[in-house]
Amino acid sequence: MLAELFAVMAPVLAGAGLGFTWVRLGHPYPVDFVTRLVFNIGTPSLVLASLAGAEIDASTFGRTMLATALVIICMAGATFFVAKLLRRDWRVLLSPMMYPNTGNMGLPVVLYAFGSAGFVYGITVMVTVSLFQFTVGTMLASRGNPFKALAKTPTVYAIAIAMALLLTDTQLPLWIANSVDLMSGFTVPLMLITLGVSLASIQVRSLRSGLGFSLVRIPLAAGAAWLIAGWLGLPPLAQGILVLQMSMPVAVFNYLFAQRAQREPAYVASLVFCSTLLALVYLPLMLAWLMP
Repeated sequence: MLAELFAVMAPVLAGAGLGFTWVRLGHPYPVDFVTRLVFNIGTPSLVLASLAGAEIDASTFGRTMLATALVIICMAGATFFVAKLLRRDWRVLLSPMMYPNTGNMGLPVVLYAFGSAGFVYGITVMVTVSLFQFTVGTMLASRGNPFKALAKTPTVYAIAIAMALLLTDTQLPLWIANSVDLMSGFTVPLMLITLGVSLASIQVRSLRSGLGFSLVRIPLAAGAAWLIAGWLGLPPLAQGILVLQMSMPVAVFNYLFAQRAQREPAYVASLVFCSTLLALVYLPLMLAWLMP
């Protein structure tokens, strides 16, 4: 079992470690370019490549999206309790509570732990979190129109196309399928490397408060995901992956949103950093419990 867990975590550590070391050695890394590449090309391609030919019925796909949305809403409600407990402004904690790192950390872990069958559920959770993050998150971080930002997000159109293909039981033309499969190949490695680069670039001031937040959030997220998935009757594999994905560390994008809104970005950086470090301890334990 230890060898299997290490095999799951090793690619994650290797990718993030590569990005972290690259920056620490003083080499340049075009974060803005890579982020745009991943979100505008890589992620939509990954969604289409994973969902278009996935062996998942539309009902299970919809229930998994609904379960994810309900967990996000529950975590938003719990923010007020956690903010009072930690004596912080609820507006600072809202995004870190709602949006775990289901992309550049969650997807690789799901892929290596559960294979292609589980990866479909991992993608479903990720795209649901992304939809919330780039609508509600954008609305909270700026005065702009979130629907306008949503309309400019290619992942939204990829989700719509994938949903239409699932509902009509239609396959992509072979040339398109091969193209998106090729484009999706760089997404997960770049996600991991960029995660490491982002962590290396974050200045952390308060380790204790970051650890305290993580120790409160993780059990709440895991418990909410487990109960909601059971209530909606999700398959055991989908239930386990929902629990795993929603228990991921705080997403790096929360720091970027905090920086943009000027809502205690240094504190949010500590949440990202500490929750990611803590994940190296609790994720192997969760995988030992959830892996078949």
